[in-house]
Amino acid sequence: MKAIIRENGSSRKLHCVLSRALAVAGFLFCAVSGLAQLPPGGTNGPSYTPLDTWSFYDNVNWTSDNDYPPVSFTNLGFSYLGDGASMVVDTNIQSWLQYNVMETNGATNLTVDVGSVTFWFAPNWSSTNAGGLGPQEWGRLLEVGGYTPDSSYGWWSIYMDAGGNNLYFSAQTNDLSSNVTTYVSAPISWTTNYFHYIVLTYCATNTALYLDGGLAATGPPLTVHPGTNVLAGGFYMGSDSNGVWQVHGLFNDVETYNVPLDAGTIQGIYDSGIQYYMMNPNNIKYMDSIVSANSSPSTNAVTPDVITGAGFLQWVTNAATCVYGVDAYHVWITNVTAKAVGNGNVNVTFTIEGGQDGYYYDVFATGALGSSLTNAVWFWMGQGQHCNTYTIPNIDSADAFLILGTPLDSDGDGLTDAYELLVSHTDPHNPYSNLDGILDGWDVLLGLNPQTSNVTTPSERANYGYTPADWLNGVSGRKNGSVTNDAEGNVLQVSQ
Repeated sequence: MKAIIRENGSSRKLHCVLSRALAVAGFLFCAVSGLAQLPPGGTNGPSYTPLDTWSFYDNVNWTSDNDYPPVSFTNLGFSYLGDGASMVVDTNIQSWLQYNVMETNGATNLTVDVGSVTFWFAPNWSSTNAGGLGPQEWGRLLEVGGYTPDSSYGWWSIYMDAGGNNLYFSAQTNDLSSNVTTYVSAPISWTTNYFHYIVLTYCATNTALYLDGGLAATGPPLTVHPGTNVLAGGFYMGSDSNGVWQVHGLFNDVETYNVPLDAGTIQGIYDSGIQYYMMNPNNIKYMDSIVSANSSPSTNAVTPDVITGAGFLQWVTNAATCVYGVDAYHVWITNVTAKAVGNGNVNVTFTIEGGQDGYYYDVFATGALGSSLTNAVWFWMGQGQHCNTYTIPNIDSADAFLILGTPLDSDGDGLTDAYELLVSHTDPHNPYSNLDGILDGWDVLLGLNPQTSNVTTPSERANYGYTPADWLNGVSGRKNGSVTNDAEGNVLQVSQ
């Protein structure tokens, strides 16, 4: 557990005041051990320069970041998942992406005797041990040459089994021994579209496989690899050279090195890189295990109290000492503890202090803290009162930042300013943020998008169809149904 510290280091509270909506202390709980480590090039560790990198922002020509074009490619896809640009290999026909091992100008893109390969990958399937079907073939993540039963050619491959339950690194030479050397393997249990950071390091003294920043497995020295004639055929991402053994997934940020990366650097790259995946709104439902609690809205008034109730908060006890704020908006979190409860989950316990009697304060959480608080994706945990201690059980995100909101509702739309700034991303000073005449609070309560005008969106409104004689004959949009008319066009029945 770690408290966020202000830049001057004088206080262990992070006071975030956005108008009077967020007058709170926030705390970050870190299950990841290497947050203090620097990425490559930092002053506290070695500096590594990649041979080449592939960010896949060029999804037309698929050139590398060093401007080297592929040798060939076919049937590739592109996705905005990941860090915003992913190459996709996932078809029922041949699909491949091929690059040179060595360019005509002498530049090397991949070394097979000593070096490192790193990349982010998300499957379009779930492992069979996670309830899915896996890739249903022995998918190649990155491969040179090709497997032969008699070891007559040469092969070097990072791949997975058909159930998506294990990763492997294996190699063959062309010695006709019929041998395959599997240097390292590690079990996996993956779910659809969740990005993982994979690193293979290899040299004459050892091999190692890292998953999501941590060491997953080690193996013996690398002694077998393809010859120069095989290397002349280049290497493939996402399939074999025939485009058949596909991984059926998405690639981000492939990097190759001619030296093995050290464990601290790998952890540092993962810790800094995972934030981009967590903050991409397209990834939230796949990458962030934090979810919003169910609220208990009140709809007895013209303006509903939409987000209210205990939510996930479990009351523990009254605070030993009750401290009042100067007003209802001067409030903070204190006495924070985090207790491991198994499976990587923690129970977070804290006390709400400050504020005034009779007010309820929202607790929000995010697993990906943005450089601006309101740019992050936040989830509502529940409400509590001051001078009380609460527990949020089973937070299962590797990182969780908690923040407290005040009851301020500047525009009277049934949503607090804090909720509008953090969760709905609507205007806390305009009750009709999408200009459709429906209060933002009612939009949220009815499951509508408060950022999109429902009046101008046919799928979000009730649309009525008429015959040429202006007889009502159908209802579509949010309300779908058929209309039964009599012979004169009078409505007899409407079914929805």
